[in-house]
Amino acid sequence: MQPIHTYSCKKGLLPVFRRTIRYVVWLLLLVTVSSVYAQTDKKAKKTSSGSTIHTQAVKLSESLEQSASDETVAGDYIELAKELADKKDYARAEDYLKRALTLSLKRKKNDQSSWVYRELAKVQEMQGRMEDAIENYRNAARLAADDTQKLLNKNDAARLGEPLNLTAQSAYIQQNIDLAANSNFVPEQISARRQMAEVKLAQNDNQGALEELEKALEESESFEATQDVSFQIKQEIANTLVTDKKHEEAIGLNKELVDEARRTNNPKTAVKQLQNLATSYFEAGETSDGISSLQDAYNTAIEKGLTLDAKKVLEQIVHRYEKERKTSQALAAYSDFIGKLDTLVKNDSTLVDEKFFRLQEDKITQLEKERMLKDELITKKNRYNDVLLASIVLVLISLVVILKVLYDNLRKNKKIALQSLRREMNPHFIFNSLNSVNQFISENNELEANKYLSSYSKLMRTIMENSNKDFIPLSTELEQLREYLELEQLRFSDKFTYTIHVDEALDTDSVMIPNMLIQPQLENAVWHGLRYKEEAGILSLSVFRKEKDVCIVVEDNGIGIQKSRELKTAHQKARHSRGQSNTQERIGLLNHLYHTKITMEIVDKSGEDTGVVVTLCFPRIDRKKVE
Repeated sequence: MQPIHTYSCKKGLLPVFRRTIRYVVWLLLLVTVSSVYAQTDKKAKKTSSGSTIHTQAVKLSESLEQSASDETVAGDYIELAKELADKKDYARAEDYLKRALTLSLKRKKNDQSSWVYRELAKVQEMQGRMEDAIENYRNAARLAADDTQKLLNKNDAARLGEPLNLTAQSAYIQQNIDLAANSNFVPEQISARRQMAEVKLAQNDNQGALEELEKALEESESFEATQDVSFQIKQEIANTLVTDKKHEEAIGLNKELVDEARRTNNPKTAVKQLQNLATSYFEAGETSDGISSLQDAYNTAIEKGLTLDAKKVLEQIVHRYEKERKTSQALAAYSDFIGKLDTLVKNDSTLVDEKFFRLQEDKITQLEKERMLKDELITKKNRYNDVLLASIVLVLISLVVILKVLYDNLRKNKKIALQSLRREMNPHFIFNSLNSVNQFISENNELEANKYLSSYSKLMRTIMENSNKDFIPLSTELEQLREYLELEQLRFSDKFTYTIHVDEALDTDSVMIPNMLIQPQLENAVWHGLRYKEEAGILSLSVFRKEKDVCIVVEDNGIGIQKSRELKTAHQKARHSRGQSNTQERIGLLNHLYHTKITMEIVDKSGEDTGVVVTLCFPRIDRKKVE
């Protein structure tokens, strides 16, 4: 310990001189520190302190610089906040916890968000901002992953809501101690015991406070908590011993803490513990030893280049000297500090560390702005992509709707065209039938006329019942064809006979065939082939299965197509041509509407065996599809 030289001064000038000296010290300290900050700016950029705070700050900067995930950056914010809180830098710790909270809420990580809310409430409580702390304890409870965490936070919120009710506070804290013990949450258990010690001190239960702190210390050592936590608990024990007037025990514990700080090469903590030791001496009435401890703290701060710590210790020394009316020693202490100030500041690594940390904070802030800008750009891009995708989907849906409407309209038009073509055949049939009735009446053959009209009306009723159907059962079609052939036989009684043969393997009720597609072929056979024969002709209708198709063959032994054309008038030729084209158009429409494949083949037999063979084939039609 270096001695501080003394000198005398006139008594009347002492108060003014002391104030002047203090102002000079502050001014010199301000100017010197500013100068050192300017000179060490480049050095700070290259220097990284060994402290975990600076390590975490660098790690956070690197994560932001490398565009790490939100999860990684949030974790780095939390780790830096922990280190700052351990060093009692609660304002900065709160700032980084809020940044971590923003990312946790963004990622919808309720478990992490709950933990951050709780830590945020703790640092706000340490700053005396109880309303904010209560709100965040409640937020933590709301997002808690389990009932234990939820109850821990609810109890803390309730505890802060009872600032004057120490009994209620004690009950809430005890619940948290029990909850933490049952769930093996040792850090929470330690924290709750330290809170309980504060309440017991407020209740003047010094012994109870000591017991809680000793339990907390035991738990921290068994849990291998951080050195800072154990050290803080020991200091709280020492302070409680002082409050309980157990000065010798307090002095002994503070000496142990000084030795521990020096053993772990922690000069800043050693200076703080020497100050605490001095306080214990002063409380015990041992002023000389107290001043000696302060001088030891001052010399340690000077030796280790701790400018601000040295200044604080100096003020305590001066205060004690003034209290003991040792003015000359007080002035000598100021003089000694001023003389060493320039060298002290230049050698103060903590100032460089502080500058380094501020540079890191500036860098972190800038990187956060860049990250935010990048996120905004990504958000805008995603929003643009979403709008573009939605527009494309909307256009596609519109196209599908338009195509569906067009397809439905086209299909509807084709069905109308199909019905029109089918009904086009009826007037010709009706005209021929009425001519036959007229012929019967002119020949005074009323009986035959009545018979013909009866069969004709029955056939027309059947035709009209099915007029709106594109496909009808084979059994219905065969019934219509028989009725039609019977009418034609009445008209041309001596011109032909007919046969109908149906494959027994076919279920005529389930097989669906095109409506009114066969009748025109029978009509052509009778009117254009058989009626011109001198002798009676034969007309046959056969229905059979051919692989997967159903085929219908209409065959006659009439005069054939070629000779029929030679006998026809121009009008008859046009009518016959229109009948065939009508049939072909209907087949084309049916194939398109029902995605089927109906075929028709017409063969004009040559040689002595004259006549025509018409073959219609179509695949089996699903009844549900066409009904």
